[in-house]
Amino acid sequence: MIIVMPQINKVIVHLQSKSLEMKTTVKIPEAALEAALSYNEFRKLVTGLLAEGKSTGHEQKPSYLDYTKLNEHRMNRWDKHFLVSEGTLSAVKQIKQPRKWLLITEGWCGDSAQTAPAMAKIAAQNALIDFKVVIRDDHDELMNMFLTNGTRSIPILVCMDENNQVLWHWGPRPQGALNYITRAKQEGIETSVWKEKLHLWYAQNKQQDLQQELIELIRSED
Repeated sequence: MIIVMPQINKVIVHLQSKSLEMKTTVKIPEAALEAALSYNEFRKLVTGLLAEGKSTGHEQKPSYLDYTKLNEHRMNRWDKHFLVSEGTLSAVKQIKQPRKWLLITEGWCGDSAQTAPAMAKIAAQNALIDFKVVIRDDHDELMNMFLTNGTRSIPILVCMDENNQVLWHWGPRPQGALNYITRAKQEGIETSVWKEKLHLWYAQNKQQDLQQELIELIRSED
């Protein structure tokens, strides 16, 4: 997951149940950066593919198409109603050097639909932050740099400096969502049931956990 290089930088890694602080330097593949889309371009791509009866990604499944349709509504809702908190705004405004926020995702990913709109709007609060999106299945090398317990879980948000060195990354879910899933599995709740209730958790949480975790990561850059 982490590639160790001679130079040393701080990376905060959010993995499943906790955040880990590591010393390393990771540089993002140029191909991924060149293919990155703006948030609006990503939304248009997903909408356009949906009109053709397709989803993003290399594998086309009826379920992916159904998820994408639901995600369009979720993202539209968050685009319209999400408000950046005062604490998040303050932290973002403290960023004084150019940053790139690169989101690894797919249009069918439910967790991404619940968090990507908020990430994009948060990044837009500071002109020094360049928020971009890359499609996971098109960039294996990039995805393999940010595996979660050996899996290609998304979304993953990667923060880089002006030299494309990774400062931290976040994902694939806020800690509260991870805690809920852990409890649901321990209680033997069926996957289809807890997945549906997970989206209810996102609605009730109103991006509070996501914002607090991003605040902590932004502050870790100092």
